[in-house]
Amino acid sequence: MRDAYHEELDSIGEGLVEMARLVGSAIGRATTSMLDADLKLAESVIAADQKVDDLQHDLEARAIALLARQQPVATDLRIVVTSLRMSADLERSGDLAQHVAKLTRLRFPESAVPNDLHATILEMGQLAQRLMAKAAEVIITKDVDLALQLEQDDDEMDLLHRTLFQHLMDDRWKHGIETAVDVTLLGRYYERFADHAVSVAKRVVYLVTGEHADDLQASPPVEGA
Repeated sequence: MRDAYHEELDSIGEGLVEMARLVGSAIGRATTSMLDADLKLAESVIAADQKVDDLQHDLEARAIALLARQQPVATDLRIVVTSLRMSADLERSGDLAQHVAKLTRLRFPESAVPNDLHATILEMGQLAQRLMAKAAEVIITKDVDLALQLEQDDDEMDLLHRTLFQHLMDDRWKHGIETAVDVTLLGRYYERFADHAVSVAKRVVYLVTGEHADDLQASPPVEGA
């Protein structure tokens, strides 16, 4: 009975990894669809988000069933509750990838991104995909040091986001208000996607240590220790 219980816990973790891999792929494909004005690819990203939603609903149902049947305590309880929160982060990440693809569809056959910003948006999409791949690795390995690195990696996304705004605020901006709105939204989507990847990693830190990542990073050295 106990073996079956731990197998179910493991399967919840596997479901989280699958969700992370799916949404990481989705943001990469959505970015390509955006830059290439590829409607077919955008539609495939939009449709594929249903699988992420289904996985989240299934994981949620299994986690709640475990809580009801086993009434886990201590570490096991932390695993179940934290897994529920991670699945919510990942589901929202999938929604953000879908938003990018929907913007592709909205502006088709044109691209929502001006040529002079293609490189920045491409870099944001690639970085978002790398961050989520690292979050998936953290779920698998439970590597606290790797998890804590993600917040530093996210600084690069913040820098790219600021770069977008510098373009928008430049007096030489010539692409109009509608494009400015599109670019603003895109920047927000990628920034939030990265934030969710960091959040997943932070939740793994809590799962492993019982302490919040921010507390571990903020703790100053004790004088005289």
